[in-house]
Amino acid sequence: MAELKMKKSARQMEIRHRGRGSQVSICFGKLLRMFVYQNDWKVLPMAALIAGLVGMVIRKKFFINMEGTLMGAFSMVCVCIWNGCFNSIQVICRERDVIKREHRSGMHISSYIVSHMMYQALLCLAQTVITIYVTMLVGVQYPGEGLITSSFLLDFLISMFLITYASDMMSLWVSSLSHNTTTAMTVMPFVLIFQLVFSGGMMTLPAWTKTLTEFTISNPALKVIAAQADTNHRPYATISSMLDKMRDNEIGGTFTLGQALDLMQDAENPAVAELREKKIAKTLTLDKILSALDGLAVMDEMKQKELTPGFTVGDALDALDASGLAEEYGKQEVRVEFTVGEAIDLTAKNNDAPADRDREITVKTTLGKVLDLVGEDRVKAFLEGKAAAASYNPDYECDPFIVVGYWMDLTLFILVFALLATVTLEFIDKDKR
Repeated sequence: MAELKMKKSARQMEIRHRGRGSQVSICFGKLLRMFVYQNDWKVLPMAALIAGLVGMVIRKKFFINMEGTLMGAFSMVCVCIWNGCFNSIQVICRERDVIKREHRSGMHISSYIVSHMMYQALLCLAQTVITIYVTMLVGVQYPGEGLITSSFLLDFLISMFLITYASDMMSLWVSSLSHNTTTAMTVMPFVLIFQLVFSGGMMTLPAWTKTLTEFTISNPALKVIAAQADTNHRPYATISSMLDKMRDNEIGGTFTLGQALDLMQDAENPAVAELREKKIAKTLTLDKILSALDGLAVMDEMKQKELTPGFTVGDALDALDASGLAEEYGKQEVRVEFTVGEAIDLTAKNNDAPADRDREITVKTTLGKVLDLVGEDRVKAFLEGKAAAASYNPDYECDPFIVVGYWMDLTLFILVFALLATVTLEFIDKDKR
């Protein structure tokens, strides 16, 4: 009778756990117990430590300028791939014998993989939340408004989770291929290097390697973060840094007066136009003004102008000089105001002779003085804008349809690697070990 009851109980258990749903819940429960009792929880504080170190490096540049944003995007991709890979690189190969025995006893491989997908999804979500929270604590300033949802943090969390989860599933497949943990840990560095080198964003790759980027998680991962961070419309800060370092560099050259005048009369050049509008004010005596004008064509023209019929400006100046009053009035001070453009045009008008225009001028100064003259902020803004336009990447365009497309690519990686792990483990019974 007892034997009959045992057989009946065994048969009921077999029926109860024969379905895939029951097997998923059993395997998932086992994974949760392993998280607590086999110290699998250690991946969470490790994720916090990595996030803190990376956050302290990128906090002053991420979301600030183009180069810093791209570097920050790449750094966050590295964090996600690192976390995801080391979550699952050993989970299958370390219990390969147990899987083989349970598979022969009726366990479905699909149920086993689904339970891992559920468990790893929770683990990746926890790591993502920790990563974003810790980077905020160390000073990374995230934008407020989201592109897909109303919150940038939520959009960013979705991207980070998908990258981490896709890396996790890739590592799960590698673990299913490996027969022991030593093999898995030996292969893992090569997988990481392949993912990071062939991301297609930080390094210039030969043409023949372009196809390889399509097989990396890091490629859509880097693009989605760069797009969400609006990398294309950030200023190109290397220009400012370079100019600051070169302020004391001496520059100079020899050119003709005609070339200088032609350059300073080019009003279509924004820098020249701004310089021409600058006002110059100086207090001079009438003697100095007349001495400066004497001999210039403009003075000759002025002397010919008639004040009254038959009486010119030149006659008035001669009469003033003959009366002896010229010396007294010549000491009177006059405040003269004119623009740089007026002075340049006046000089150009009175240097039409080829001999004057061909006269060579040698200039020697520093870059800093030139920047101060034409406006340092304006020059930097102009050069940064040009550099940013030249560095524009359509893959980083901040567009919701583009971002969703990258999310779909990452989701596809998750499903493909999960399927590959399932197919691989279906042949575990043929393992000769």
